[in-house]
Parts: sequence; structure tokens; C-alpha cells
Amino acid sequence: MELLHFFRSILDEDKSPVVICDINHKIIYMNPAACEHYSKYGGIALLGKNLLDCHNDKSREMIHKILAWFKESTENNRIHTFYNPKENKDVYMIALRDEQGNLIGYYEKHEYRNRDMEPMYNF
Repeated sequence: MELLHFFRSILDEDKSPVVICDINHKIIYMNPAACEHYSKYGGIALLGKNLLDCHNDKSREMIHKILAWFKESTENNRIHTFYNPKENKDVYMIALRDEQGNLIGYYEKHEYRNRDMEPMYNF
């Protein structure tokens, strides 16, 4: 089985939104959680669109600065961008690199801080 299928399966099963963009800010992938989370903005219809069109001027400026920072060093790969107290989550931008360390894109990662109340091993 192709490795791509394993990675896609991991992302598709993640309950947190994952939006992947290329370095031109084109949205190339949204997992099901992201499609649902951003449904009021178009959900799956956002695929192929420019992420910058979904943000205000200040956010676009910060995205450009983050991308420039990612390009400065292969050590610059993760930056905290937002805390949402209502959902008790942090949001990060994560660099995506090829085998040579070249920046090829980025994604948005949501990390929720609430304890999962689902019973353990709840078959």
C-alpha cells in the first residue's frame, strides 16, 4: 500500500481541524474535521482557494511573516499563532518540508486542552 494512504488516513481520523497549504497559500487539503469546523466559510469548497482570502489584513501580514521565518532556517518549523479560551485550544502553524529541507507548505494545527471524558477502551 502506498505510504500516502497511511498519512491521509491519519489526518482523516484526526478530530482536530487540519488545513494544509502550499507555499503560495493554496489550500490543498482539509481533513473532515476542518471541513466541518470551517463549514460556515465554505467547508470543502475552500479546497483550491487561497487561504489569505479567508483572513483579515493583520492575519495576512502575520502569515507572510511566518512563512518568511520558516524560510530563514530549517530549524524554524512551529509557531504558536492563537489561543482560543472558549474552546481551550492553542493553534499553531507548522512548516512542511521536503527531504532536502526546502519549505513546500504549511499547515494549521489545533491542540485542545480539555480532558477527553470518553471512557478508556470504550468498545
